[in-house]
Amino acid sequence: MIELIDGLPDGVVGLVAIGQIESADYDTVAAPAVKKALEAHPRIRVIHVLDDRFDGYTAGGAWQDAVLGLAHPRSFDRIAVVSDADSIRRLVTVAGWSIPGEVKLFPNGELEQATAWAIEGLEAP
Repeated sequence: MIELIDGLPDGVVGLVAIGQIESADYDTVAAPAVKKALEAHPRIRVIHVLDDRFDGYTAGGAWQDAVLGLAHPRSFDRIAVVSDADSIRRLVTVAGWSIPGEVKLFPNGELEQATAWAIEGLEAP
């Protein structure tokens, strides 16, 4: 399941991965949230939390995660990834160059810092 993080500024999408992530989670939650934000902003920011509640991806979920970025090239200004999982941290470190926009890793205990970095420099509503 993917849940949205409430209370973020316009143009910032917060996603929390809980349990095992399937393709339907992207179809029903993540992709619509990104699409809505991109309707109002040419570039958006994302906070993606994969903390201790995250159990991994199904094959379809992993594919949809990749497709979400590929479907919107040059649409991401900043992506804050919050995770202690070695596999996620390695993937972001190795593949970070291919992810559009600036990407920064944060440990699980630094969601507040990740959020501050993601929204830094945005105009107040």
